[in-house]
Amino acid sequence: MSEYHVPVLLEECMNGLAIKPDGVYVDVTFGSGGHSKAILSRLNTQGRLLSFDQDEDAKRNIPNDDRLTFIDQNFRFLKNYCRLHSARQVDGILADLGVSSHQFDQPERGFSIRFNGDLDMRMNQTGSLSAKDVINTYSEEELHRIFGLYGEVKNARSLARLIVASRPVRMISTIDQFKEVINPVTPKDRVSKYLAQVFQAIRIEVNQELEVLQDFLKQTTDVLKPGGRLVVISYHSLEDRIVKSFIAKGKFRGDVDKDFYGNEIKPFLAVNRKAIVASDEEIASNNRARSAKLRIAVKL
Repeated sequence: MSEYHVPVLLEECMNGLAIKPDGVYVDVTFGSGGHSKAILSRLNTQGRLLSFDQDEDAKRNIPNDDRLTFIDQNFRFLKNYCRLHSARQVDGILADLGVSSHQFDQPERGFSIRFNGDLDMRMNQTGSLSAKDVINTYSEEELHRIFGLYGEVKNARSLARLIVASRPVRMISTIDQFKEVINPVTPKDRVSKYLAQVFQAIRIEVNQELEVLQDFLKQTTDVLKPGGRLVVISYHSLEDRIVKSFIAKGKFRGDVDKDFYGNEIKPFLAVNRKAIVASDEEIASNNRARSAKLRIAVKL
């Protein structure tokens, strides 16, 4: 597999998709193509794969294979683009919701706390909103909301207040400048974990990750055939809660809907009651798998 990104829980995902050699499948997070290539290897000449990715770097990894249709779009537009490419209903959909190792390892993308670089964090590099915009223009209330909700940062209020108070001195343009500004409220006994939570919150806001995930999941009920498989890997509790709730109830909040006779109306049946996690061996060889949670469901 490519050094660009090692696919997480690869065999578990392939087993979860229960691939039919002549089936039609969608990988909505192509990245380095690791999962897509594994799907292609299990398809015969009649099989098809549609792969989504909005990151320019992902295009470098597209294999020369007539069975693959690459779609340069955000997967929140799943249904429209599947229809456009004559795949109204498919046999399986795979989503790996993590940021790729390649993106983290590029300082200029601004995803990682390990490097200095511009405050960017855009998955789609043509997107209008960057991390720099969030940090320099959001109100104290808006910053408090995203740090508390998306990063589960304990001192979200004081962090937001400090950022806003620092703006008259200079614009915060780089990762090092940002870390310097928030240093007074960064817990000294867990610097890395704290910064990871803060960066996660900003990244989720910049890319509307939770809204995109919900838009995508709602469309899977129409795009999957009855008996089709939904396979999703998430990397933090916010995403996993959304996926778990949707599989269990067909919605993101409230109780399961019921018909006139009291029968539950839900589009999916969970294949695994608990999330599947990586083995110790996989975590040892790929640290990124440490926080991965895999959920599999069958369309009813």
